[in-house]
Amino acid sequence: MRSIKGQTILVAGGAGFLGSHLCDALIADGARVICLDNFVTGRKQNLRKLEREPRFELVVFDVIDPIPPQLKRAGLRAIYNLACAASPPHYQSDPEHTMLSSVMGTRNLLLLAENTGARFQLASTSEVYGDPLVHPQRESYWGNVNPTGPRACYDEGKRAAEALTFDFARAGRANICVARIFNTYGPRMRADDGRVVSNVITQALAGDDITIYGDGRQTRSFCYVSDLIDGLSRLMRYEGKLPGPVNLGNPAELTVADFVNRVLALTQSPSRVANRPLPVDDPTRRRPDISLASELLNWTPRVSLEAGLKMTIRWFAEEAGKQRQRLPEPGLEVGSPPI
Repeated sequence: MRSIKGQTILVAGGAGFLGSHLCDALIADGARVICLDNFVTGRKQNLRKLEREPRFELVVFDVIDPIPPQLKRAGLRAIYNLACAASPPHYQSDPEHTMLSSVMGTRNLLLLAENTGARFQLASTSEVYGDPLVHPQRESYWGNVNPTGPRACYDEGKRAAEALTFDFARAGRANICVARIFNTYGPRMRADDGRVVSNVITQALAGDDITIYGDGRQTRSFCYVSDLIDGLSRLMRYEGKLPGPVNLGNPAELTVADFVNRVLALTQSPSRVANRPLPVDDPTRRRPDISLASELLNWTPRVSLEAGLKMTIRWFAEEAGKQRQRLPEPGLEVGSPPI
């Protein structure tokens, strides 16, 4: 694994959940980081600790637009492409933009990699496997995806982005790697992103009914964010030949119902479970085979689910407290004196 100290690295989608943690890690390793984000789902508060960092630069930009010329002269050594909404409510709210982010955004960043000689990494997703018929999912599996359903803008967008990335590699136009990211959680997740971890934790902390879609027997495998960022970094720095995409995720599989029970125990919440219909094309099983990442990158997740959940619950509780402090007292207008 080569050092990145002093290198200039571009992170597209750097104000998002994963992107902001990646920016933190790169800065900690001595790199200069240029963060691109259009703030559709990213948040400036995720970058607060980097505001006064001289080796950090924020560029408000949408990757579906032509790349600014100054980035071609920035001396880039690596480009991470995490620029796409990743939760179903967010990516389904503007499916055209979601598809364009994956396809046009990836093409624009690949052209930048070709122009600068920077190594390019695509943040792909386990969603390319769809509702899998093979379990656990290994990189050789082609998937079971509905190409016309409500999730297709994301699933097929990422599949197309992978195809384009490997076309550039076959043509000798770019030095690339592709990470297929499985369910990841941790601080800085948006409470409104509609994913199981954020939904369950925020509902439990508020004492609200906890929504389980379907019967709760569907499975997921949850990877803590620091482990995932370590995997992305190792993949980018890997100097050997890669056979194709690389799965990154935690192979510890559990049912959604079991996950809810663990959160309820950790939060000591009085919340009850409310079952709702399973969304269209929602996968029933999800577990990565990480043999390739373990063999090539010497990478396996280290943070246990209990430890990761404790840190994540603490962060959501602190965020909820900050929100309450910002709200005016009932019956008072903002700025009015207390009675």
